[in-house]
Amino acid sequence: MEALIAIVALIVFMLIGVPVVFSFAAMVMILTLLYDVSWSMPMITGYWTVNSVILVALPLFVMTGYLMQTGGIAKRLVDFVEALVGRSRTGMGTSMVVSCGIFGAISGTASAAVASIGSIMIGPMEKHGYSRGYTSALLGISSLLGLLIPPSITMILYAVVTRQSVAACFLATIGPGIALMIMLALLNRFHVSRHLGGNEEKMPWGERVSEIGSTGWRAIPALMLPVIILGGIYGGIFTPTEAAAVAVVYAIPVGLFVYRDLSWKKNFDAVVHAAATTGVIMIILVFSFIASRIFTIERVPQQLTDVLIGTFESPIIILLMVNVFLILLGMIMDDVSVIAIVSPLMVPVMAEIGIDPVHFAAIIGTSVVIGANSPPMAPILFMACRVGDVRMTNVIKPALFFMTFAALPVMLLTTYWSPLALFLPRLLGFIE
Repeated sequence: MEALIAIVALIVFMLIGVPVVFSFAAMVMILTLLYDVSWSMPMITGYWTVNSVILVALPLFVMTGYLMQTGGIAKRLVDFVEALVGRSRTGMGTSMVVSCGIFGAISGTASAAVASIGSIMIGPMEKHGYSRGYTSALLGISSLLGLLIPPSITMILYAVVTRQSVAACFLATIGPGIALMIMLALLNRFHVSRHLGGNEEKMPWGERVSEIGSTGWRAIPALMLPVIILGGIYGGIFTPTEAAAVAVVYAIPVGLFVYRDLSWKKNFDAVVHAAATTGVIMIILVFSFIASRIFTIERVPQQLTDVLIGTFESPIIILLMVNVFLILLGMIMDDVSVIAIVSPLMVPVMAEIGIDPVHFAAIIGTSVVIGANSPPMAPILFMACRVGDVRMTNVIKPALFFMTFAALPVMLLTTYWSPLALFLPRLLGFIE
């Protein structure tokens, strides 16, 4: 009961507008008072749990996203993808989806994808007949591919909180990420054929090949970034933290000297933005680790397991309830908060019904995609509205369309068909 009171208090504080960091601090204070925990324990626990080399990857991947946004890397990627899939009406929507997926394979963040891809593509898509409301909704959903396509900051946090392999969690979300990308592209094609009168006249094949060649040549330095990151991690050359450092070291000279869109001032701004973003995440993690420690001492996860197992006998129903719970939390919390609160509580429950923790990483990732685009909070969708300069009322209907027919089926498929998430981790020997 005490744990429930603290979590409800956290949600209430966030709903009334208290900053996320202070809401988490209030939750820890309430837990400490209700469970009569010594005040020295939170301090010691908070320090030692964030004293982790793995967490060094967070500011580095965040900074990589900002460097891509300001250094011309994102623009060259988008130009190449547009040439590859075509500049027709259908091709423009598909370009946005694929570009967000590739961007996610470098930066690991959704917000950077919204700002970068949205500022480049919303205007041209409007000229091809897309409404700004529809385009902003597609951008909001597609940008969350950054949470699924590795490297993902969300999966780094999950791995740290649950003591799992970062590389295994990265691999678990590749299948769901690709599935979501395909579903969004198919739904966009359906929308174009039904509401925009089909495709425009396609570019002659010779001109298209020439454009693919020219944009591909300019995009080679940008395309090498995900190859270096993922190839280095899974080739055993360096760890995820080292990969993040290599990404920053590579992105700076590419932006400065190859594309020449990055200036030293923009580089400094990227450092400042990365530091500010990471500072907020780290403080949230400190309080979440403290709360997790108190939960463990007071056997809250075991109590939650007993309640769920005693109430719902079927693992299918338990998984469905967990999906609903994750979506509801995602509607009022950001992805970092959801990972920090839910993971320590739910992993024991999942273990009891035979769900691998790596599989649960993919379940959380796909659930957050829906929650982060659902009002009242919907942080990613609101950001997409700002980038697209459109009212939220014009975005809700297409956003629900994508969540109902793309994100929700992928979440359910990931939840109930474990090979989608576990095939690659098993293939590469991260789990048995």
